[in-house]
Amino acid sequence: MADLKVRTRKAGALAVLPPGGLPAITTPTGGAVGVVTQVSAPGFSPLDLLYASLAACMVLSARIAATRLGVADRLGEVRANVSGDKAKDEPSRIETFTVKLEITGDLDAATKERILADAEDICTVSNTLRGAPVLHATLG
Repeated sequence: MADLKVRTRKAGALAVLPPGGLPAITTPTGGAVGVVTQVSAPGFSPLDLLYASLAACMVLSARIAATRLGVADRLGEVRANVSGDKAKDEPSRIETFTVKLEITGDLDAATKERILADAEDICTVSNTLRGAPVLHATLG
């Protein structure tokens, strides 16, 4: 089994909503993304960002899983298509997340299934969504 070197990075997000404008999101590492709210506007909505976080985490976790299984050299492209269903009752939330992982490369079906299962266990975002994290909101 290959050893992985785990490094951490500063994480977090700051959302700023100017008067009459749309939110702008920045990260401590210099990342930036605008948020849209109109149905037809191109870009990310808050839910898109949630889905994107899960999708990105799953593809990265699939690569980690393949490395741990010793098949990273045979791994091709990995795609995660994430969607969700909103709950019909209150409070407003996503009730069900669906992740479709497509894995290419010289891998048999059983290995792809193992990568999927391991990726789901490795992914911090999927683990967080499966749990019941505590949320603290305060005025600052």
